[in-house]
Amino acid sequence: MAETSKGSTSPKAAAASSPPAEATPAPAEETSTQPPSAENPAQPAEDFHNPDHWANLNEGDAPAEDDADSAVGDDAASSTESISSSILHYRTIHGRTYHSERGNAEYWTPNDEHHNESMDINHHLLSLSLEGKLHLAPLKDDIQKVLDIGTGTGIWAIDFADEYPNAEVVGTDISPIQPDWVPPNLKFEIEDCTQEWTFDPNSFDYVHMRYMYGSISDWSALFKEAFRVCKPGGWVESYEASPRMESDDGTVTETCAINEWGKFFIEGGKKLNRTFEIIDKDLQQKGMEEAGFVDVKVWDFKAPIGGWPQDPRLKQIGQFAQAALEQDYEGYVLYMANMVLGWTKEEVSVYCAQLRREIRSGKFHPFYRQRVVYARKPE
Repeated sequence: MAETSKGSTSPKAAAASSPPAEATPAPAEETSTQPPSAENPAQPAEDFHNPDHWANLNEGDAPAEDDADSAVGDDAASSTESISSSILHYRTIHGRTYHSERGNAEYWTPNDEHHNESMDINHHLLSLSLEGKLHLAPLKDDIQKVLDIGTGTGIWAIDFADEYPNAEVVGTDISPIQPDWVPPNLKFEIEDCTQEWTFDPNSFDYVHMRYMYGSISDWSALFKEAFRVCKPGGWVESYEASPRMESDDGTVTETCAINEWGKFFIEGGKKLNRTFEIIDKDLQQKGMEEAGFVDVKVWDFKAPIGGWPQDPRLKQIGQFAQAALEQDYEGYVLYMANMVLGWTKEEVSVYCAQLRREIRSGKFHPFYRQRVVYARKPE
């Protein structure tokens, strides 16, 4: 059975929560892992507010923005230079580019520079949450070969290749949005992880993947492929997040736009057969154990959104989380709301404006749950 370290349940207690030491997760205050009723695929559809609800909100009903609690800056900076999108034929939806529908590969966020900057901010958010660590699995200093599935902009793979200059690092993705200038021990390849992987069995010491939610229809198959390519004694590590924004103090209620956010992804995932409820359904741990991995470790933690926490470290994490959203609110939700659930572009924009006002106001204290799971392939 997996060893589990739970993140704390209150913003004040969360300040003491730290990533576990490698291979020995440190105990923290318990967070309930009982899956909510949304796990049941037969559950009725989420109860959305009518899109007109957000447009009809009176100005007096909308919370005022508080600059003191806003994100780290008006413009999120990025060091990533994308490869030209002309390499592949991309879909264009309301002026945003998405990966083309070739094979079974499909992803719900744009792959343009605007959204890539948001992904890079999320990388720094996660780095803060992990206190600078790039992994929790107990990797050897002389690790030889590493695979990063769903590498995105490649920022994690670049950092890992810098930290382990003697390791060969391979990053794969369905879109070639990675930079040209990378460490000499790193290369990127176009590959659809929902198909059989092209790598030889027993060829990698470490397989890393994160934020695959909404893109995988068969999580068991994903981890079976990871098991196949992993060397005996090697490790797999998976990072996922809940689509829901929640609060512990009752500030996020059924009437606010913050509460509506997760519904887009839960309902959209059901329609696409690519779930976002990875944590609620415990798909990481189950998939690893079914594939044959052992020594499974689980670490749950919460990421605040906005500068509302009193703890300086959590406040900084919350500011980065807000900055990632501020960079591209519409990019995150447009595909699900518009293409899957039928909202117009204008309705999405009005909703996002209300969400932005609520988060900037400082009156709400949202967070979202994250989970890291890592495990070893038997010798």
